[in-house]
Amino acid sequence: MKRNNELRELLYERNKKGIKSLALLIDPEKIDKQPSLDLLNKLSHGFLIDFFFVGGSLVNTKRLDQCLRRLKEVTKGNVPIVLFPGSVMQLSEEADAILFLSLISGRNPDLLIGQHVLAAPTLSKSKLEVLPVGYMLINGGASTSVEYMSQTIPIPHNKPDIAVATALAGNFLGLPLFYLDAGSGASLPVSKKMIKAVSKEVKCPLLVGGGIQSLEQAKDAWKAGADVLVIGNGAEKTPA
Repeated sequence: MKRNNELRELLYERNKKGIKSLALLIDPEKIDKQPSLDLLNKLSHGFLIDFFFVGGSLVNTKRLDQCLRRLKEVTKGNVPIVLFPGSVMQLSEEADAILFLSLISGRNPDLLIGQHVLAAPTLSKSKLEVLPVGYMLINGGASTSVEYMSQTIPIPHNKPDIAVATALAGNFLGLPLFYLDAGSGASLPVSKKMIKAVSKEVKCPLLVGGGIQSLEQAKDAWKAGADVLVIGNGAEKTPA
């Protein structure tokens, strides 16, 4: 089974050159609200958005397809659209790629491999680029939807050593990408110390998101070692 690895190669190329990327996370359940549509138009035509991530904890397939088609119309196909699935049901051929998330910070076997087994036959027949990701939930100071839905305990905010050990384990298992996520609505972003520690030990593209509410916090994450910064609620509240 031959697959296109265009986005993975792009992420590694940018990592090697030290080029930072920005991804905007879109919740399909919110895309019809006016602020989101205005924001999408501005970001697609006037700002440097590198990726759109699409997903949420509670999204049905019909709604997901509608959102992806809307994004394609707005972006004219110039920005890669990547699924950030909350469950095995959130698959669509309307996207360019999918984050194949393995929740390595938790001990829920369904999110380590169970959901992946269910999705694999469909993905093998699709045109989606599959991006294997070691997904790590980090305590962001508030209970989040992903924490509740995954029934897992996040890595403590002040324990970078645990995050490093978890990422190294995922790296030894062959995972090529890692995502540190404080979760949507987090009151604290992933700490600079944790980002720096993980990026130093694991020489793979690192995605970081959750709790980023200002430009300074975004810059701090990039400087600490994040390759792709994922923003969502922060961009809705403060588009500038």
